[in-house]
Amino acid sequence: MSEFLTIIGATKRYGAVEAVKNVSLEIKRGEFYALLGPSGCGKTTLLRLVAGFERPDTGRIILNEQDITDLPPNQRKVNTIFQNYALFPHLSVWDNIAFGLKIAHLPKKEIEEEVEKMLQLIQMEDQAYKKPSQISGGQKQRVAIARALINKPQVLLLDEPLAALDLKLRQHMLMELDLIHDEVNITFVYVTHDQGEAMSLSDRIAVMNMGSIEQIGTPAEIYEAPKSSFVAAFIGDTNFFEGLLRKSIDEEYSLLDIEGFGDVICFNDKKIKTGDPIFLSVRPEKFRISRDMPGANEHINMLQGQVEDIIYLGAHTKYWVRVGEYRLEIFQQHSRFLLDEKPILWKDDVWISWSADDGYMLERYSEEDEDWMLLPPEEVGEDVDSLTDDDDEEAAEKDEES
Repeated sequence: MSEFLTIIGATKRYGAVEAVKNVSLEIKRGEFYALLGPSGCGKTTLLRLVAGFERPDTGRIILNEQDITDLPPNQRKVNTIFQNYALFPHLSVWDNIAFGLKIAHLPKKEIEEEVEKMLQLIQMEDQAYKKPSQISGGQKQRVAIARALINKPQVLLLDEPLAALDLKLRQHMLMELDLIHDEVNITFVYVTHDQGEAMSLSDRIAVMNMGSIEQIGTPAEIYEAPKSSFVAAFIGDTNFFEGLLRKSIDEEYSLLDIEGFGDVICFNDKKIKTGDPIFLSVRPEKFRISRDMPGANEHINMLQGQVEDIIYLGAHTKYWVRVGEYRLEIFQQHSRFLLDEKPILWKDDVWISWSADDGYMLERYSEEDEDWMLLPPEEVGEDVDSLTDDDDEEAAEKDEES
């Protein structure tokens, strides 16, 4: 795959608010690319710049080697799917899908052939003559996708397309979207604040924060090797500890001074210098929890603590363990829970251990980064000083209606 959609230094301001700040990224032909971030991070604004609903104050947008920055939406080979689907309620499924081709005045036979292909793709041949009010939310989503794809766009833009669906239906539609993408092999750009959606669908993810790109990478790279404390906090669950880099042990590992823990050894992939303040990030599943002291190993960190809370979740149990001033979140995966495993109970004294390779040192970039780290997961993204995605969505709906 080669670079197909390129955004070069795009900036968009709304009065004093800089919704998108000098963003540059390259999306490959046929790629499923996610723009992921909290409300107000600028991801929908960036999507609207690509769609042509907004024009960047600075920067260029290149699609298939053509500069489309100044082209109106109807002259771009780009289609957008919004949260509300925007299906015509008075038209049947068949006519909704055919609408774009009828507007283009294609021959009747060609329209019929293309609509039948789309109905087969979304597996709704038996629903063709029903009205939108007579089909389910997931079916409406499939019709919206078919209506967009029938125009053969070079890029399909999806703005929080599953937000209105319930959990089970959303999970089903994730698989449907993935299959449709594989079938049509069109570049998908998918905007979402849902980490699970982005991780399960995307070839690559751009994590956005306050109008800027924090990190670009595959789902594994974003999760396993976050480059900032914002990314580590926003993608999945993590435990943060404050400290200083005390000294380097060798070229790869360093000794950290974490208050209440003492010395902690960690892989230093970011080449942070001795004496620098750091955050240490350790994912809950990277910890090992046991009543017995683990075997000694030069690259294993060990702590003692007490279990404060337990939630059994079937496939795994979530523990909160008090270690000094810290309350650690720990996941323990189950294989033979009631057979070989002896459950750890509330108030048990336990040992916590993790490998030096499973913790990530993150530089303390700014006070904003620390604020993100300290917020509970459900509050992350609620107080960003930027144009909100809700405002973007309202504007997008007006564009769709017009």
